[in-house]
Amino acid sequence: MAKRATAEKRPRRERGSLNPKDIIDGAFELAEQVSLDNLSMPMLGKHLDVGVTSIYWYFRKKDDLLNAMTDRALTQYAEFVTPFVEAENWRDSLRRYARGMRKTFLGNPILCDLTLIRSALSPEAAQLGAQHTEQVIANLVEAGFSLEDAVDTYSAVELHVHGTVVLQRLYDKNKESDSGSTAYYENLTISPDTTPLLAEASARGLHSGAPDDRNFEYGLELILEHADRIIESKPGRRSSTSARKTAAAKATAPKPPAKKASAAKTPAKKTSAAKTTTTRRSSRAATK
Repeated sequence: MAKRATAEKRPRRERGSLNPKDIIDGAFELAEQVSLDNLSMPMLGKHLDVGVTSIYWYFRKKDDLLNAMTDRALTQYAEFVTPFVEAENWRDSLRRYARGMRKTFLGNPILCDLTLIRSALSPEAAQLGAQHTEQVIANLVEAGFSLEDAVDTYSAVELHVHGTVVLQRLYDKNKESDSGSTAYYENLTISPDTTPLLAEASARGLHSGAPDDRNFEYGLELILEHADRIIESKPGRRSSTSARKTAAAKATAPKPPAKKASAAKTPAKKTSAAKTTTTRRSSRAATK
């Protein structure tokens, strides 16, 4: 997508009505049009229809403005993606969380640029991020993970999400630029003669190293399966799991029909008793 030289202007602002919130709002609007890299203070002044000195009154340099935008982005991100992992259903909820993170970042390129690529946080934003991570780790520990395994599991999921998102974002930015750069996996020379397996995979729509949906889901499931094996290997965990499976199997298994008392069986018992009595009498007679 070609970059726009200028951005759409807002209606003229009344003198003295500018405030930090309006500046940040305008910066997001402008960044969506010209990208975060091309955002400049003079351009923002034109977009807001104010003198650039009015912006410098609140933000002395672009980095200060970007820091404020990052804080805003993280706050909005927290509203979209709640880092809640249920202890009793940690695998499904962690999967939903990972998918939610990826969907939010892919749908908000500026959010990705601010929090993953640039990633300069204010003390308040840093504290918010730490609290989110603490919440996930605490729920994983409650689910039965050790602290080390909980941190490793969440780190693996987070790195998987962030890595695929950043790769996709860099790929999109290269396509939008005039550099002609492409992704690594698109530069590979694949031929049925020299790389027959890769050629067949490519024909099936399989791309090694591409941050697409298929590769993302495959990697995520591998992480979750490994974490599941870790938690199931804990002492006492296997027995409790087996007990739950046995109980569940018994609960769902069809029950045999109940035995009914049969009137025909009673005479049989009497007949058997009579035979025993007759046998005893015969034995006594033979003895005599």
